[in-house]
Amino acid sequence: MAISGRFVLLVLLGVVPVLLLPDWGTVLLVSGVLAALAAVDLLAAAPLRTVSLLRTQPGNVTLHAAVNAVLTVRNDGGRRLRGVLRDAWQPSAGAQNAVQDIEVPAGESRRVTVRLRPVRRGDLRAPHATLRSFGPLLLAARQKTIHSPGSLRVLPPFHSRRHLPSKLRKLRELDGKAAVQIRGAGTEFDSLRDYVRGDDVRSIDWRATARRSAVVVRTWRPERDRRVVMVLDTSRTSAARIDDETRLDTGMEAALLLGVLAERGGDRVDFLAFDRRTRARAGSAGQGNLLGQLVQAMAPLEAELIEMDWPAVPAQVRAVSAHRSLVVLLTSLDGGAPEEGLIPVAAQLARQHVVVVAAVRDPQLGTMLGERGDATGVYRAAAAERALLQRAAISAELRQHGVSVVDAEPHQLPPRLADMYIRLKAAGTL
Repeated sequence: MAISGRFVLLVLLGVVPVLLLPDWGTVLLVSGVLAALAAVDLLAAAPLRTVSLLRTQPGNVTLHAAVNAVLTVRNDGGRRLRGVLRDAWQPSAGAQNAVQDIEVPAGESRRVTVRLRPVRRGDLRAPHATLRSFGPLLLAARQKTIHSPGSLRVLPPFHSRRHLPSKLRKLRELDGKAAVQIRGAGTEFDSLRDYVRGDDVRSIDWRATARRSAVVVRTWRPERDRRVVMVLDTSRTSAARIDDETRLDTGMEAALLLGVLAERGGDRVDFLAFDRRTRARAGSAGQGNLLGQLVQAMAPLEAELIEMDWPAVPAQVRAVSAHRSLVVLLTSLDGGAPEEGLIPVAAQLARQHVVVVAAVRDPQLGTMLGERGDATGVYRAAAAERALLQRAAISAELRQHGVSVVDAEPHQLPPRLADMYIRLKAAGTL
C-alpha cells in the first residue's frame, strides 16, 4: 500500500478541526474519516495481481546518445487501472522519464516509453518495474514490484571517427605514390613500366621485354595482408582519469581508429584487452564487421585494480600471430617500474615484430610548468618537469631497443597513432 500527496494534504486539513475542538473525540472522528476514505479508495483500486509487464529490450547505444526503452502494461482484470509506473533503471542509464502516469482499461494494453541517455559505458540493467494502482479518489494505492529484467549495452562513443576520412585519404595516396614502388619498398607485385635510368636491373621482366622489344621493369608495393595486433592495458594504471576521460577510454579511442584504418588498408587486425588474464578479444578474422566486433568487445571493459602481468604479454601476442606483425601496446609510461615490466617485454617483442608503444600524457603537466607565481606553483612545476623527464627517459630507452613511441595528450593520441601506422606503411616496415 502507498499513500499520495493528496492524502497528506487531507491529513493537514484534518488538523484544523482538531485545533478548533481539541478533544479526543475530534481526533478519533477525523482519524476514522481519513482511514475510511483511504480504505474505500484502496478497495476501489484495480488489483495488480492481474497486471503483467512485457519489456522490449532497447539493444545497443553509443555513450551519451539517446534510446527508448518500451514497457507494455497488460491489464487482464475487470477494472480500469489508473496509476503510476516507475521503471527501475540504474542511475547511470540516464532515464529522463522513469516515472509516468498510466491508465489502462480493463482487458487492454498500453505502451510506456522511457527515454534513456546513458552517461556511463558498459552493460546497464533494470531488474524490475514498480506499479501503483490508485482508486478514484487518488488517496491510497496498491503497489507491486514486478520482475521484468532489461539490459542496455552502452558502446564506446568513437569520437576519433572524425579523423578517419583524412587518414584514409593519406592511405590511398600512399598506395598510389610511385615512391613506394621502387626497389626495396615491398614484395607484392604491382605493375609493369618502361625502364628508366637508375632502376634496379634485377627488377627487369625479361619476358615482357622480349614481347615489347623494350626494356620493361616490375614495380612493387608493400604487402597489404599484414597483421596488426593491439594490446590494451586494463590494469590499475588504466583507471587514472586524464582530462575528461580515463586512460582506458582514451586507449579504446586510439584502438578503434587504428583498427578501422588498418582494416581499410588491407591488413588483418586483432585486438586484445589484457592485465593478468584476457578481458576481451576481437579480430577481423571473425564473423561480422570489425568495428562492430571491437565496440562490442570494449563496451563492458573496466579497469582492474591489479598490476599488469607484462611477462605474459609475448605469449599472448604469439597466440594471436606467429609471424612478423605490428604490435601496438596501449599502456602507460608513468606507472609502476617500466624498467622491470614494459621495457624488457617491448624489447623482446621488437626482436620479431614492429612494436609501437602508445601512451596518453596528462595535459595538466604542461599547465603546471607555466604556473610559477608562488612557492606552491614552483614546487608543482618542478614535479611536472620531473614527470616529463621520466617519460622522456623511458621513451628514449624504448627507442634504443627499436620500439617506436607515441606519447600524446588524450585528444591527440588516436590521430598520432594513426599517423605512426601510415609512416610505417610508407617506409615498407610492415
